[in-house]
Amino acid sequence: MVALNSSNKCDSAKIDRPTRSVRKIPTNRRHVTGYVSWRKTDSIPFESPLERDFVHRQEFAICVSSVLAQPCSIPFVTHSGRNETYTPDYLVTYAVADIAAGWEPSPLLVEVKSKEDWKLNWREWSPKWKAARRYAAEQGWRFKVMDETRIRTMSLDNIHFLMEYRDRDVPREESDVIVDDVRSLGIAKIDYVLAKHFPGLYRAEGVAHLWHLIATRRLDCDIGELLGDATEVWVPNGR
Repeated sequence: MVALNSSNKCDSAKIDRPTRSVRKIPTNRRHVTGYVSWRKTDSIPFESPLERDFVHRQEFAICVSSVLAQPCSIPFVTHSGRNETYTPDYLVTYAVADIAAGWEPSPLLVEVKSKEDWKLNWREWSPKWKAARRYAAEQGWRFKVMDETRIRTMSLDNIHFLMEYRDRDVPREESDVIVDDVRSLGIAKIDYVLAKHFPGLYRAEGVAHLWHLIATRRLDCDIGELLGDATEVWVPNGR
């Protein structure tokens, strides 16, 4: 996943964070374009399957509060001396960690490119990426180029697996009991929760129920590890 633990102290009021895209992604028959549903309240456009997968990962991450596509235009000078502008793919904003202290994770300006593309074109693209790093630093942000080695990992495989359970119809009362139990324990293994709440013939039903609770983010786990009976779950802060 995107590095989520780095943070800096900044005055949010002084940073004029963009709220609208500066460029709309056009429909293109030669490329895969479309929209990812964002927590049932919005939709985020993508211009390639890799961008779609990147947005899926951010949508699942509880610590991510928003993703803005095509967030800003950055002037730069090419190797040949031409003045041009560069529009990064996304700006990822994270939830405030400590409002009272004014601490929050730095927003992340992102360019999504396949490893093959950036290795082939990095010399040509380096001026605009250097400009993006300078611009991001001036805003109190970070800038990263994300390729499939950072996006298409086990975390993404697990997210795709869990999404099959997100819309499953489960009894709300049972869900509340399970979540309250895990909250009281602090952390619990899937196997323990199944044995306590779904014994015997109900185990298969319980497995689907727990995947649903993780998919809907009522429970959390290490999404980068193999999911199974030994998976440890906990209740996310504020949930």
